[in-house]
Amino acid sequence: MTQTAPIDLQSRAESLGASLPALLAQAEHLAATVILGDHGRRRAGMGDEFWQYRPAHAGDSAAQIDWRRSARSDQHFVREREWQAAQTVSIWVDQARSLQFSGDSARATKADRAQLLALALSVLLLRGGERVGLTGDAARPRAGRAQLLHLLQGMAATTDSPDYGTPNVGNLTSHSRAVFFSDFLGDPEQVETALGLASDRGVQGALVQILDPAEEEFPFDGRTIFESMGGSLRHETLRAGDLRTRYLDRLAERKARLETLARASGWHYLCHHTGQSAQSALLWLFAAMERGR
Repeated sequence: MTQTAPIDLQSRAESLGASLPALLAQAEHLAATVILGDHGRRRAGMGDEFWQYRPAHAGDSAAQIDWRRSARSDQHFVREREWQAAQTVSIWVDQARSLQFSGDSARATKADRAQLLALALSVLLLRGGERVGLTGDAARPRAGRAQLLHLLQGMAATTDSPDYGTPNVGNLTSHSRAVFFSDFLGDPEQVETALGLASDRGVQGALVQILDPAEEEFPFDGRTIFESMGGSLRHETLRAGDLRTRYLDRLAERKARLETLARASGWHYLCHHTGQSAQSALLWLFAAMERGR
């Protein structure tokens, strides 16, 4: 891992900090494109909204019986309400250097897209009464719109990041939900370990792999120098085109491994490209959070 001078870290932090208001505005605009119905959890429990009637079972008290509904039938019925206790969603946004890559200067970096999706999802979840936070100590889960500022500050925390990140599963609440945003191009065993720890706590969620179209298409030929964003890895070849098939096979294996891991852990997996619509990814994410209830 290469060392970064303090002045460089300060410059990056100031640059990111200056972009935060615009990022929040963009995230709220993106969230506004998702039409929300009633944000119900569809579980029986304590709440104010009627959900359904069900036949009374042995052990139900007389106070639970809806006598008006039962009078229209030979059965006794219980009026169930929708469970509305706020849930916790923890988000990990990879800050590794690999996410600073973009194959086109006119296209957002992977980090930009990860932060946008994470913040837009947070807007939707907070509107629905959820507690949202970042994994680790950057921004503990809280409810309310004011939490968006804590999330922004957590994402702005700039450190001397490695080339590739490892999911942070610190402070995950048992039986909560989580979303991991990364390109997942580092050591896959570290991802497996992190997801195993999360699953042991009963946490369900989604892996969102964000890739640049160039990483999917490998449009390289002839003499090419491949170098990691931090400079710790470097490979020069005179015939890059000869590597295309092997590279694409390895990438397909990596994506399949992540998808299999997610499925085995009861999680969801999405591979999203920065050349694709952010709205489609947000819709998928919000639905995944609903399915994870």
